[in-house]
Amino acid sequence: MPPTPPRKKQPARGGPPPKEQDTDLAPTVGANLRRLRLQRGLSLEKLSQACGVSRAMLGQIELGKSAPTINVLWKIARALDVTFSALITSRAASGTTVLRASEARTLTSADGSFQSRALFPFDEPRRVEFYQLELAAGGIERADPHPAGTNENLVVVEGQVEIEIHGEVTRLETGDAILFEADAPHIYRNLGDETARMYLVMTYADSVG
Repeated sequence: MPPTPPRKKQPARGGPPPKEQDTDLAPTVGANLRRLRLQRGLSLEKLSQACGVSRAMLGQIELGKSAPTINVLWKIARALDVTFSALITSRAASGTTVLRASEARTLTSADGSFQSRALFPFDEPRRVEFYQLELAAGGIERADPHPAGTNENLVVVEGQVEIEIHGEVTRLETGDAILFEADAPHIYRNLGDETARMYLVMTYADSVG
């Protein structure tokens, strides 16, 4: 995927303060990135050209010295043609898994207005992923296209959100849900005065993984 110039986001007008990236994910992401890159026979330079992330940044991520933002991870996942979870998961024992809120590992956008928590164990890449999302008041999250065949099923549990897909804007109130094909750029906007909270089910095509 060719690199695209960064877009300026509107500053949040409220909601929680920006959080530091969760560095616990950094070693896992780094190891997965290196493994997937080498499996595909890609140099850091070639992967950089494909995803639009600098070679230096990719190197820092592989070394576990940098915790990438959500958008950076999506760019890398798309370039590698893998699911998002393929980059953030690590092998674990099977059986019942409890995901404690106090131990949640959260990814945030560059300006801290958008937060995403994976509600599935980091044990293996999955075709279906479940996320808890928060978007601060006034926050805007611009998402790059996901792999072909990817669908998003989003429900708003608190607040009001606008979703823009192909230039078409849909306003969602509390309790509203939307299902859309996410293989095109899409934008989340919170035009309200309070943090919007959502749950997202991401479904990938069978061929992605």
